[in-house]
Amino acid sequence: MVADPGFHALVVMALVVIALVLFASERIPLASSSLIILVFLAVFFELFPYVGESGPLRATRFFSGFGHQALIAVCALMIAGRALVRTGALEPIGRLLALKWSKYPVSTFLATLIIAAVLSAFVNNTPIVVLLLPILISVSLKTTTPASHLLMPVAFATSIGGMATSIGTSTNLLVIAVAADLGLREFGMFDFVLPAVIAGGIGLMYLWLIAPRLIPRREARLPSTSPRHFTAQLRIHDESIANQKSLSEVIALTGGELEVKQILRGSENTRLIALPDLIIRSGDRIQVKSTPEHLKELETLIGASLFSDDKPVDEDHPLRDSTQQIAEVVVVPGSTLDGMTLSNARFSDRYQVMVLALYRSSKWANQPGTEKIDDINLLPGDVLLIQGAVRSIKRLKSSRNLLVLDEKSDLPISSRAPIALLIMLFIILSAAFGFLSIAVSALCGVILMLLSGCLKWYDATKALNAPVILIIVSSLALGAAMVETGGADYLAQVYVMATQGLSPALILSGLMLMMAILTNVVSNNAAAVIGTPIAIGIAQQLGQPAEPFVLAVIFGANMSFVTPMAYQTNLLVMNAGNYRYGDFVRVGLPLVLLMWIVLSFLLPWLYGML
Repeated sequence: MVADPGFHALVVMALVVIALVLFASERIPLASSSLIILVFLAVFFELFPYVGESGPLRATRFFSGFGHQALIAVCALMIAGRALVRTGALEPIGRLLALKWSKYPVSTFLATLIIAAVLSAFVNNTPIVVLLLPILISVSLKTTTPASHLLMPVAFATSIGGMATSIGTSTNLLVIAVAADLGLREFGMFDFVLPAVIAGGIGLMYLWLIAPRLIPRREARLPSTSPRHFTAQLRIHDESIANQKSLSEVIALTGGELEVKQILRGSENTRLIALPDLIIRSGDRIQVKSTPEHLKELETLIGASLFSDDKPVDEDHPLRDSTQQIAEVVVVPGSTLDGMTLSNARFSDRYQVMVLALYRSSKWANQPGTEKIDDINLLPGDVLLIQGAVRSIKRLKSSRNLLVLDEKSDLPISSRAPIALLIMLFIILSAAFGFLSIAVSALCGVILMLLSGCLKWYDATKALNAPVILIIVSSLALGAAMVETGGADYLAQVYVMATQGLSPALILSGLMLMMAILTNVVSNNAAAVIGTPIAIGIAQQLGQPAEPFVLAVIFGANMSFVTPMAYQTNLLVMNAGNYRYGDFVRVGLPLVLLMWIVLSFLLPWLYGML
């Protein structure tokens, strides 16, 4: 017989349902939904005080999540992970994979999946995906392999790798911290690596051998094959159509296609401003930048001679520029470019680079259509394919507005990259061997990153994500309210009664499947934090050890493979790989079922429940 829940427990359970609906909605920002839930909880318990077995439940108790060790650890690890990106510490791995892919494509694809999974066990998987995205797209363009066959499997591999350690994802950290708050022994960093590696290994084999066969061939949104643009000079002579005409008339002759950078006049190379009424004279050199084919067309239209480096452009002297390179850069959160167009920001003049293409990594943003790239309002996460001199690309690495993702030529990585790697290793090992808790070791790592110059305070603050912080705090508040009011115990009793007659192993399997379904609809952090006290309650009702049930929550909440909105890396590859919603269901659903079946056997077997 299940005891009736009290008034406060009913309100909290109703609020949990409302929260899950809000978290799944795209109309209300996640940060706003989280704040609404947090404020409602505080106001409700302020107006309707609750006194439980442990005393009165104060409204201020729900704000303690802001100082919770799990949140501190998550924030510190996000900052430390940003330092790895900013110093280029992970770039050698990407370049090595790109080098090997042309010779050993099949084995290198497997190696990429494994490396992505291993790195994601210790570093937030978003920068891992961001690092590999341009490399995989470039590989697909140089081979016959569609980018759509590569991007989704690699993104899923990072999620699988995140299951293996206590710091692999923020979900893991939260579940472990909440379980510890409820009296459970705190998991060590590698306490559940065995089931994760076994199930993850099977999942990676599926991603390597089967998943690419299930994905339709789709064209990547990042056209890295965009033609290179070259700076050249159109020299005017006596017979040129442009001779003695105003610049506006010359531009009209080309149908408005002539984009003049500057005009050089006389032997002293006097630089003239490209004003519409400027009269073009014989001997003038109009400096332009475009593709070789377009430049040759302009040469014919105005009757000029095309030169580059004082050499005529012909078959013996084609347009070449050994100092040029193509790179991909992303507009970072907090950038002054946010909301501006390339033309308004005078992007090319400001950074001395040419933008060749753009793809948008935000699910809710409109994709660039037929409008000119220069007229598209930039958003954080937009990736620009640029071309410029090596020195210009180097300067971009120190920009606070842009982050260089991938350079096509070998540029030296930051001299502080080895220091950043050593500091990250210190964070991992000190927590793994129990010298420091993960929250303390991660904070120490942040201080070391700042003191060593691997990271500036500006970058550290930009690494923090308001929606992530608020969803964690509100989820912790909901979890605490459910435990204190008895709502978690009530739901555990209901679940046990509904599954009466089933073995503990099957009940655990059902819990994990329920979490897997929930995490693909709402935030994985919210699902995990709310599910943890229920899982412990179920274990207590059954008289079973709580650890496997908590692990069922961790593993289930990390199976965010079926929908694109289930995890941010899914959204990132969805746009880059031009995937559709159904592609995630086609590939992700079998992966969820495969790992669920394997873990449904492994966890009961490892904990003596079979």
